[in-house]
Amino acid sequence: MSLLQFTGPPVPHYIISGLAYFLPGYIHMNRQHIQVFDLLFVREGCLYLGEEDRRYEVRAGEALILRPDCHHFGTEGCREDTSYYWLHFQTSGTWSPVTVPSASLKAEDTVDECSHSALFDVRTFNLWLSQYMTLLQPARMEELLAQLEQLKVNAHLDSVRFKQQILFQEVLQQLSASMHREQTVSLTTACAEQAASFLRAHYREEITTGMLGDSLNFHPVYIARCMNREYGCSPMEYLLRYRIEQSKLLLMQTSFPIARIAEEVGFNQAPYFSSSFMKLEGISPRQYRQRFS
Repeated sequence: MSLLQFTGPPVPHYIISGLAYFLPGYIHMNRQHIQVFDLLFVREGCLYLGEEDRRYEVRAGEALILRPDCHHFGTEGCREDTSYYWLHFQTSGTWSPVTVPSASLKAEDTVDECSHSALFDVRTFNLWLSQYMTLLQPARMEELLAQLEQLKVNAHLDSVRFKQQILFQEVLQQLSASMHREQTVSLTTACAEQAASFLRAHYREEITTGMLGDSLNFHPVYIARCMNREYGCSPMEYLLRYRIEQSKLLLMQTSFPIARIAEEVGFNQAPYFSSSFMKLEGISPRQYRQRFS
């Protein structure tokens, strides 16, 4: 499967779109390095396309994303009446092609939630889109693209351009949702994500590696290996850092005593909380609170 990985923010943005109708015999144009992503969504009929050494037959309810840095071309003429929406988009952020599912992605390719960072730092995220896919909700995709088409006449207005971008973000959501999870997320990634979700949901409670393993039906050693690969830390390190992040919110937003905050975020002993906070943040909880007083 050919995937495209986008890192945001910034998220990809809409440029222009349109609706095309073609009779039998039409061959898609031959273009290369057009500098924008070209999304094609077929309403009826079939488009026969190639990109570099790959060949596609894009039928009704299917979508294809052509890359901005490749050569794409028609491989044969349409065999029946064909209509499709096209949409150009681009990103000012980073993107890369991924020829294998995320099983091959290393920990540094994901958001490292265990690294030291300021509370208000913007955290990046990855958006994976398949270049070729069958839409889960083709009618909804057609509705969104039809709305973008209707807005073109007033695209000189700021409010309309803003609405175009909002609609396009839902287009991206539709594309992302249409990817089968089992094709894009490895067992390693799935295990790590499940463990992280469990730790976040139960961080106020006393958690052991055995409890985590029983809850996820994975061996604790395997869970630790998965989390080290995906997040760069062990489950208990992840839990500790998440508890500290939650304590920082309470230090800013409440007047709770330090001992109560320690209890609220899952620490049995206030001194251990304070020493852990100092180790990760370089200052004491009290000093951190004074920053915002």
